[in-house]
Amino acid sequence: MYASGKYSSRGPALIPRMKTKHRIYYITLFSVVLLGLIATGMFQFWPHSIESTADWTLDKRSVHDAPLIRLPVSSPIPERGDLSCRMHTCFDVYRCGYNPKNRIKVYIYPLQRFVDELGVPISNTGLSREYNDLLSAISDSDFYTDDVTRACLFIPSIDVLNQNSLRIRETAQALSMLPRWDKGMNHLLFNMLPGGPPDYNTALDVPRDRALLAGGGFSTWTYRQGYDVSIPVYSPLSADVELPEKQPGPRRYFILSSQTAIHREYRAELERLKEENGDALLLLDKCSNLSQGASSARKRCYKGQVYDYPQILQESSFCVVLRGARLGQAALSDVLQAGCVPVILADSYILPFSEVLDWKRASVVIPEEKLSEMYTILKSIPHRQVEEMQRQARWFWEAYFSSMKAIGLTTLQIINDRIYPYAARTYEQWNNPPVVKWTSVNSPLFLPLIPPRAPGFTAVVLTYDRVESLFRVITEISKVPSLAKLLVVWNNQNKSPPEGEKKFKCPECTAIDGLSLDQTHMVERSECINKFASVFGTMPLKVVEHRADPVLYKDDFPEKLKSFPNIGSL
Repeated sequence: MYASGKYSSRGPALIPRMKTKHRIYYITLFSVVLLGLIATGMFQFWPHSIESTADWTLDKRSVHDAPLIRLPVSSPIPERGDLSCRMHTCFDVYRCGYNPKNRIKVYIYPLQRFVDELGVPISNTGLSREYNDLLSAISDSDFYTDDVTRACLFIPSIDVLNQNSLRIRETAQALSMLPRWDKGMNHLLFNMLPGGPPDYNTALDVPRDRALLAGGGFSTWTYRQGYDVSIPVYSPLSADVELPEKQPGPRRYFILSSQTAIHREYRAELERLKEENGDALLLLDKCSNLSQGASSARKRCYKGQVYDYPQILQESSFCVVLRGARLGQAALSDVLQAGCVPVILADSYILPFSEVLDWKRASVVIPEEKLSEMYTILKSIPHRQVEEMQRQARWFWEAYFSSMKAIGLTTLQIINDRIYPYAARTYEQWNNPPVVKWTSVNSPLFLPLIPPRAPGFTAVVLTYDRVESLFRVITEISKVPSLAKLLVVWNNQNKSPPEGEKKFKCPECTAIDGLSLDQTHMVERSECINKFASVFGTMPLKVVEHRADPVLYKDDFPEKLKSFPNIGSL
């Protein structure tokens, strides 16, 4: 009773004060947590960095808001460009490092406006819509990083898609001022319209040091194989005109030519083919009788008759794509979109993404000197093959040509495959639609026409009768993760090799049966080599003494004397 009375006498006075203190404490704690969550959410979703994806959308940020950078007259100019550059000489793959996703990281420089000392911009167009779309697509992709220290590849925000709009010297100076330029190492430039009158060089004329070039008009003389990337010339009609996919099969016309700026010699040859083959060939040109305000880019004419372009392309089985002043032509993209098989006549032209795309499945390439034989060549192609090429042409456009996003991400994927070849896309992934809908999947047309990328190495083992040693070698080599194939060369012509990649026994094999133990072996070998040298005219073989430590795994030595005791870990 005493205890309860004492509690009851003091409790009522203490409890209200405790509740007030707790209430204030919990309210304060809740407020701090709530403010923290709000701040975290704003930090995550608010564009808090100049490298954020919002930078590459003109609707959200005007080019005029970008910092102004003046180029001193004395600014350095990069070298013209090293034609000997390859990935192992001009690209630092160690920047890319290893990551679980096997994906390069790409950094886009912040948007800046470069002007000379008089305030004149280096470009008369600024940032084009196409280049803005390209940068936006990359910044929204898994390749993008806003952390410059993690970047493997750097893309300037300087638009060099169209050389006609650039001041060559000043653009080169602007590139050299980029913080991470380092003679262009690991930098990527996109250009679709290279060169200018009168020569129209097939690669960008802007000096660019060692930078990679994704170019839209490469020739075999300017393309650095395995380093540059040949890209298509984007057609603005891709975004403005929607052509529904047309079922493959015979069309109204067999051959159609729709380009308007064709050299007069080619035009004369096409007109001769038209006279010989009549309505099978439709030869279009620009229209001269359009009403005022009509878009000439969307119309083509033949003898006063007007056709809608590019819709008319869907009415032909084959569509001619001739070289113009530049090798790369936007007409190629229009033709693919229409599902018309392109007939490409542009000697030395490096076709877009030819590093990974098998163009024999979607086009016909004819030397320019054989233009007069074009009709005969195309008539020799079976109908079934033409239908498959029509399907493939349309799919190439959808996957790789249809937008600046498709072009940009395909370029990055090709570079990614070079850096991580063991995780690269296969021939089938590049060239087969995700779902093959047609029935002719067993056609030999679907066999690779270019060598597939090897996922690993091939081990070649030479042996005579040492079966047990052969088995031990095979067992150890098979542990290597990057092994793709193992080829055993059996040199004993008097005995068949053991049957079965399982463990085999060879009771009849003895130590005295070895090839090298035969007393005549050295004499016969010397005679053979001397005969070879007399036929060859000289002795090409060199005397070399070499010790290969990895083979010591099968010898009876202490482990500490073996540099590579386990060959499977190499």
